[in-house]
Amino acid sequence: MMDQLVYMTKKLHKIVIVGGGAGGLELATKLGKTLGRKNKALVTLVDKNRTHIWKPKLHEIASGSMDFGDHEVDYMAHAHWNHFTFRIGELNGLNRDNKTIDLAPYVDSDGVAVTPVQQITYDTLVLCIGSLSNDFGTQGVKEYALRLENQQDAKQFHSKMVNACIRAHNQLEAINKRQLHVAIIGAGATGVELAAELHRTTREVVAFGLDRIDADKDIKVSLIEAADRILPALPPQLSKATEQLIESLGVQVFTHAKVTEVLPTGLRLADGRILDSELVVWAAGVKAPDLLKDIGGLETNRSNQIVVHDTLQTTRDKDIFALGDCAACPYPDGHGGSAGLVPPRAQAAHQQASHLYQQILRRFANKPLKPYHYKDFGSLVSLGKFSTVGNMMGGLIGKNLMIEGYFAKLMYLSLYKLHELAIHGFLKTSLYTLARMITKQTNPTVKLH
Repeated sequence: MMDQLVYMTKKLHKIVIVGGGAGGLELATKLGKTLGRKNKALVTLVDKNRTHIWKPKLHEIASGSMDFGDHEVDYMAHAHWNHFTFRIGELNGLNRDNKTIDLAPYVDSDGVAVTPVQQITYDTLVLCIGSLSNDFGTQGVKEYALRLENQQDAKQFHSKMVNACIRAHNQLEAINKRQLHVAIIGAGATGVELAAELHRTTREVVAFGLDRIDADKDIKVSLIEAADRILPALPPQLSKATEQLIESLGVQVFTHAKVTEVLPTGLRLADGRILDSELVVWAAGVKAPDLLKDIGGLETNRSNQIVVHDTLQTTRDKDIFALGDCAACPYPDGHGGSAGLVPPRAQAAHQQASHLYQQILRRFANKPLKPYHYKDFGSLVSLGKFSTVGNMMGGLIGKNLMIEGYFAKLMYLSLYKLHELAIHGFLKTSLYTLARMITKQTNPTVKLH
């Protein structure tokens, strides 16, 4: 109400950011601390969830190696502290003529509407609602496979994994080979990181009194990839080194293995083989949400990404911007990911949020916008406590630098700290880090519920 009164009296410029992921939350925080704090603009962040979790951490929540409660950012509290407004709800429509967005009602677990249909007016709109896994129409995926697209998915998988262990321990009959078999479809970063974490955390779960389970015999993790190697986005030598490491942990790797159907108790490969599993995770492919397809008449590509200029402005509306995974942003000189676009990575969202913040300030000053240039700092894949691998683009030696082990792990951790610094600042980030270190000494090494 106070935000509305301020707007009515001062006619503030309305900046609406849809999507509270890494890029959206960082942008809202920066704009709130400057324009919002000084009553120069009304900044509103919209998200369908109540809390934020850094997406690259989802595999740690799923495996139980991280307590999500220690890392969640409450949108309402964060908005209050940083001088912007938070509205909960899922984007349901865009009217460019009236400059409004529609939000679907937010419904609780009992099916009761918490918020009504909402309509929010904007002067500047930023769309950054991230990406989803792409099942490519594979039969049975929607019905029987789990995904890791948000914190609810990660929590659900973890609960099912712990329940499977407890059920196997308490049943009278012998453990079936499919009961404690986790089949991960897609050997990109998410799939590989989840496989490595599960090798450790499943053994730590059964160590808490589930002694009827033989961890080495009964627990099995499989990684299935349609390409000729795992981590196809990384250089071949790093893919090979990673495959050797996770195989030494007991993870079974299938390459050249296309999944044609997910079954109630496993999956079927293109060559006819059937892998029995009661825990199937789909981690293959990336696309923007279907809702974005031609939304409001904006130009989108086959992956539902919104096509933008190098200024991050949409091609059909100069007042609408897009960033992060849902934006089809051109990569200079045609390099980069699919079709010469900036790849869907957390580092890209972080860079674009920082760039767009400066461009919005330039818009307020009636200055021309500057193009965004993606800086590829490489890719890093965490293998839990065992190792971290990756490559640094344009490293100190003037070319790609392959890194593994402790140094790579520090680099991986620093990416998350950069995100925390962007939204919390130095003091809060330091305090949160210290609090987690203390809590870690008094809690189990793996989350058991």
